[in-house]
Amino acid sequence: MRTLLSAVFGALLVVLLATGAWALDVPPHKGYVNDLAELISPATRRILEQKLADLDRSDSTQVAVLTIPSLEGDSMNDFSIRVAEEWKVGQKGEDNGVILLVSKADRQIRIEVGYGLEGVLTDVLSGQIINNVISPQFKAGDFDAGFMDGVTAISGAVRGEFKAKQASKPRSRRGILPLLVIPMMLIIGLTEMFGRARRQGQLVGDDENDPRRRGTGLGSTASTLLLLSMLGGGRGGGGGFGGGGGFGGFGGGGFGGGGAGGGW
Repeated sequence: MRTLLSAVFGALLVVLLATGAWALDVPPHKGYVNDLAELISPATRRILEQKLADLDRSDSTQVAVLTIPSLEGDSMNDFSIRVAEEWKVGQKGEDNGVILLVSKADRQIRIEVGYGLEGVLTDVLSGQIINNVISPQFKAGDFDAGFMDGVTAISGAVRGEFKAKQASKPRSRRGILPLLVIPMMLIIGLTEMFGRARRQGQLVGDDENDPRRRGTGLGSTASTLLLLSMLGGGRGGGGGFGGGGGFGGFGGGGFGGGGAGGGW
């Protein structure tokens, strides 16, 4: 009886191991770029974060990058879909999310594509991005270029498929000002032209020091200052590139196993 129980326990242990009971844990996400394997330089990571934040804001499409040191014996496909299920990259109902997963020790790459993007970022195209864009850079040891080129290719494939649903906002002054500046400049210019002609007609001598001739440049200077102040007033405060803003979390997108895998 004891031998039978040992045999049953051993068989169950094998089954549990085979079905991934001790599968690799999915790490929590901390942004668009999660470089646990430390393959990406800080400067490139900042650029990627901004690039993906801009894509999220403009198209509502979300792309996440995850690098891990090792799969620790787990399957790349299984781990990738678990990441997709837990992170829920993309918008709920739109399912417009993409995950670029890289395992350093296993030298494997996987692009996981959400349901809503499978029509534009197909399995074939995903494979081409891995094999023709990312993998050659990785083989050359340039991981920064591989991630930059890969994210650029993915963004290019999905851009425009979905548009962000934004709440209505007051019209920006910058959008109105150009319409006001042109007529105002025409009015100012015509006023200066007629005023200059009238003054020149009234002048008797050609003395350049005549005080009546000194005011001809004042209107031009004033109009220039007016134009600069108007254009500058619509810019708002602050600076920075890419429109600013930080990571606000993923939106609940769904995945069904679309995408492709490869290596280097």
